[in-house]
Amino acid sequence: MTKFSDLKLGPKVQKAIEEAGYETPTPIQAQAIPAALEGRDVLGIAQTGTGKTASFTLPMITHLARGRAKARMPRSLVLAPTRELAAQVAENFDTYAKHVKLTKALLIGGVSFKEQDQLIDKGVDVLIATPGRLLDHFERGKLLLTDVKIMVVDEADRMLDMGFIPDIERIFSLVPFTRQTLFFSATMAPEIERITNTFLSSPHRVEVARQATASETIAQAVLEFKPSRRDRAASEKRRALRELIDREGDKLTNAIVFCNRKTDVDTVSKSLKKYGYDAAPIHGDLDQSQRTRTLDGFRGGELRILVASDVAARGLDVPSVSHVFNFDVPGHAEDYVHRIGRTGRAGREGKAITICQPSDEKNLEDVERLLGKPIPRVELEAHAEAPAKNEEEAGTPKPERRSSRRRSKEVEPANVAEPAQDVEPVKQADAEPAANAPAKDEKPKPQRGRGSRQGGRDNNRDRDVIGMGDHLPSFIEKSFEERLAS
Repeated sequence: MTKFSDLKLGPKVQKAIEEAGYETPTPIQAQAIPAALEGRDVLGIAQTGTGKTASFTLPMITHLARGRAKARMPRSLVLAPTRELAAQVAENFDTYAKHVKLTKALLIGGVSFKEQDQLIDKGVDVLIATPGRLLDHFERGKLLLTDVKIMVVDEADRMLDMGFIPDIERIFSLVPFTRQTLFFSATMAPEIERITNTFLSSPHRVEVARQATASETIAQAVLEFKPSRRDRAASEKRRALRELIDREGDKLTNAIVFCNRKTDVDTVSKSLKKYGYDAAPIHGDLDQSQRTRTLDGFRGGELRILVASDVAARGLDVPSVSHVFNFDVPGHAEDYVHRIGRTGRAGREGKAITICQPSDEKNLEDVERLLGKPIPRVELEAHAEAPAKNEEEAGTPKPERRSSRRRSKEVEPANVAEPAQDVEPVKQADAEPAANAPAKDEKPKPQRGRGSRQGGRDNNRDRDVIGMGDHLPSFIEKSFEERLAS
């Protein structure tokens, strides 16, 4: 069995590894590190949680131990898709390079440009960045990439999903052609394969597991959820999640709940907190300082349940996550592997439970096709009655309120007179005066029926004018013959 001492790493790096408590490298580390130390390009394909970060940080530190960086010209570059993953890579460098005098800078969003510019101006050996923030500094003239000797692209398939591939191609054009490239991905989509064929030179290919497979130490299950009514689907689904959490009991030490949408992350987190669960959200729209506090609390054991979007599916290195709950089936089957890979890490046992409603069945079929096997189903106890009104949760959609105009079409109102009854025939009015006709000096009430506006002008044209009182014009009081004579 290969040990770290057999990999020909620098003595100061070996010392840091021993102090960290590691003796035996993972399969991808055992295969990727020797090729990287030889200066070869490396293409690593492995599932999440297999130790890919150390596969490039350890040989990079060994190579960079000699030399010194120039101002604004980093000697190495690590690209990561998310802030969390970039911060994790920076922590790995701090762990393994503590006996080597190397400088580093972390370029991520949510941090002021001024602080990052000050670090770059001093010169850094290792530059760790997300693609967008890196290009921002370059376009502002604060950064030169012409001295990069080692370039690392981590979680390349996630870069593809997030639309970073054009940025990656541009960054490749800015670094020297003679650089060494270390390229890591959990899956190999056709677009990623095209990039590796274009920018890597005869790479040493390392594939330690079948593409997009889940660890065998993770027990998987699916709850097929069907709401009792459409307007109760959201609240009943959150109740099903709480029952799944409760059923795990003491076996659940901490957990990550994944949602497809950021709005659902906030809603589910508020719901769990309302019912007494220790939960907090994390997604891309939150402030960086809040995201950092939440992750630190989860890593430190102060937070039990983390509700996250896929931005946290990569880069969360918490070895002891006991459970993963997929509140939604992910839209891409590969994301399922990355999500459940947050548990069962480093040989530990883990459990992943997915809630699947009828609209998610196609996505679940794609996941099972990718895994090459069906996922076992679980059931919850049936509920005799629907949730009471006082158990309604924040974010539950209310039934749509129909407009009064729409209701008038569906319900026939009582005691509504027929439109034809509003105006009596002219002949009948001339022959027999109505019994309820107003007195001569009495002012009649104005009619409010349809005839008063729509047909009043035509229907009342030949009727006697009644009740104009003193305001009656004098010429109207004259008969037709008198008017002719005048």
